[in-house]
Amino acid sequence: MAKSDIEIAREATLKPITEIADKLGIPADALLPYGYDKGKITADYINSLNGRKDGKLILVTAISPTPAGEGKTTTTVGLGDGLNSIGKNAVMCLREPSLGPCFGMKGGAAGGGYAQVVPMEDINLHFTGDFHAIGAAHNLLSALVDNHIHWENKSGLDPRRVTWKRVMDMNDRTLRDITIGLGGPGNGTPRQSGFDITVASEIMAIFCLSTDLDDLSRRIGNIVVGYTRDLKPVLASDVNAPGAMTVLLKDAFMPNLVQTLENNPAFIHGGPFANIAHGCNSVIATKTALKLADYVVTEAGFGADLGAEKFFDIKCRKAGLSPDAVVLVATVRALKMHGGVPKDQLAGENVEAVTNGCENLGRHIRNLSSFGVPVTVAINKFVADTEGELAAIRQYCSDFGVKAFDCNHWGEGSMGTQELAKHVADVADSGQAQFHTLYDDDMPLWEKARHIARSLYGADDIIADKKVRDQFAKFEADGYGHFPICMAKTQYSFSTDPALMGAPINHEVPIREIRLSAGAEFIVAVCGDIMTMPGLPRVPSADHIHLNDDGLVEGLF
Repeated sequence: MAKSDIEIAREATLKPITEIADKLGIPADALLPYGYDKGKITADYINSLNGRKDGKLILVTAISPTPAGEGKTTTTVGLGDGLNSIGKNAVMCLREPSLGPCFGMKGGAAGGGYAQVVPMEDINLHFTGDFHAIGAAHNLLSALVDNHIHWENKSGLDPRRVTWKRVMDMNDRTLRDITIGLGGPGNGTPRQSGFDITVASEIMAIFCLSTDLDDLSRRIGNIVVGYTRDLKPVLASDVNAPGAMTVLLKDAFMPNLVQTLENNPAFIHGGPFANIAHGCNSVIATKTALKLADYVVTEAGFGADLGAEKFFDIKCRKAGLSPDAVVLVATVRALKMHGGVPKDQLAGENVEAVTNGCENLGRHIRNLSSFGVPVTVAINKFVADTEGELAAIRQYCSDFGVKAFDCNHWGEGSMGTQELAKHVADVADSGQAQFHTLYDDDMPLWEKARHIARSLYGADDIIADKKVRDQFAKFEADGYGHFPICMAKTQYSFSTDPALMGAPINHEVPIREIRLSAGAEFIVAVCGDIMTMPGLPRVPSADHIHLNDDGLVEGLF
């Protein structure tokens, strides 16, 4: 019987985090250890790296997600270990997991099998407390907003038009819509509000896009918390929030350094939603890694139509990053599902279904190529995959002029990705990349959303009612027209219908509402029902998580 992820992680021989830092040339006085195997890199040291040349940036993304699994984080870790195993100096940059999914249905996000970052339990649970700090900073702003209304309300903020909610890093559907301020005048002004999960907070998005503490404070001050009766925006700076919020975030803002099972360095920092936000780790962690390593392997949330597009059009645009290569992850099982096979019928060879499902893979290859970055496909192998199925994927990719590699990092660690690593390093070093964003800053907001839908989703057009169209116009009139668009739609399909798998065309993308993230500096276009406070499933993972007789965590995955 195969060992579980947590059993494999627990058997690992971890090195002191000081040794991992030393591999990157980080001096002892620039590392703030969090126990034996975790640490943060100081701001002063990061600033001292400014004159260094950047390494090569490699993005790992995936086909449209399915319940069968793709293994994007596992592949990111496997590729990073693979690069180190062939003599390259490589670092991985990942997002921090949220407690909500860990205790809900999705599980953790530290990789799997023999391609993991460790300590797995710490990373998937409280880690270094970053998410708690982000939640505290967000909720401080919430308290300041209500306190501002309670006293003089000098800004004229209309309690009916407060847009800033509260957050917690847990799945709790009962908190989505609540009434606050009950109990009389001493308890504030009664109004309707709610909670989002911490990873959906604009503070999280700001945290991950800021270049330094000054930029962080500036962005916080630009957050729109609500509107006056005559629809004038009220900012976080109007309630004197940026200073205290930045103080709460100053330690969390330092990138976290950990290691893989093979004792290679990894930065894990920040974790914004890939729907309501851009779904990438922090800019400061990525930029720091690029100064310390020759190759930096990072990932973006969900499939390439969401995560990779936002990595390119939001993160790279805002941070001045220029990626050198893209790895697109696919599995035989997932392609079967895109080819029309139900999840409970994936056993047994089905080359025809794999070939049909490659239509989804092909759309992602074409989309990624449109950004001017060379693409390589990583086939994340499962034990039941047959040579006929794997060959069908390799042949399909070959017809695109793209190389595909069978990878078994889950079972073999770096040994399972060495061929992929050699090829990707060669591609990154070749200078082939001619990166460009999908659209220019000065394109109208409506046209930006339309261009994404038509170019990447295969849609005929976007549609919206007059209220939404008017909101597009208002945001432009208010000076936000140069912001990029952050599309918030289902991750399971190129369309807004999660059941429409493969590579659908001739569909319409309805935009239900748009939201301003003035601090993060993007406009969110909500397409369909997007959940910013998830609920727990009928049988949550929390039911099986416990401490055993030895005091060790069991049931975490």
